[in-house]
Amino acid sequence: MTGSSARDVPSLVLASASPSRRQLLTAAGLDVHIDPARIDEAAIKLAAKADGLAPSELAIVLAHLKAERVSARHPGAFVVGADQLLDCEGQWFDKPETLEGLRQQLTALRGREHRLRTAVVVVRDGMRLWHHLAEPRLTMRSFSDGFLDWYVESFAERVLQNVGGYEIEGPGIQLFSRVAGDQSSIMGLPLLPLLEFLRANGVLVS
Repeated sequence: MTGSSARDVPSLVLASASPSRRQLLTAAGLDVHIDPARIDEAAIKLAAKADGLAPSELAIVLAHLKAERVSARHPGAFVVGADQLLDCEGQWFDKPETLEGLRQQLTALRGREHRLRTAVVVVRDGMRLWHHLAEPRLTMRSFSDGFLDWYVESFAERVLQNVGGYEIEGPGIQLFSRVAGDQSSIMGLPLLPLLEFLRANGVLVS
């Protein structure tokens, strides 16, 4: 357990506004401060594509930039940055912003396997201490247009801000025929490796 009153336990900051990431950490019993990073992800992604950066490398870069930016505001704290990219046969997908965008994205992923490049980085006082990359693989089933209509109409408000347009921990599980990878990594934060790092560094009791 973390404890804000214990002088020998460093503080923990999550550089993300993601409800899923916060839920994962708090459900695991961590006392975490939320301080979202503000970076121009769109511009960074465009530059990365132009430079031929692999999606796994870009996920780590984005997670690091988020944690580094927030670290300046929290001296001595362990700052967790995370990012997730969806890669389907070389095509990158971002968060759908509209109902039509969601429909098009799910149609493009239907019947195909994609990977979620999920990175987590820990920075302290501007220095990266650790990082981890998970790459769960998910296969969407060949669902009908009727199912797609029902899903979009019923759950769009919940999933428009999620990479892939689904919540694997909710009704989004119905989109899939096969899932290979742990649920926390699919939700955007490889939790078990992060907990191991925090234990090894005195943030959590080992």
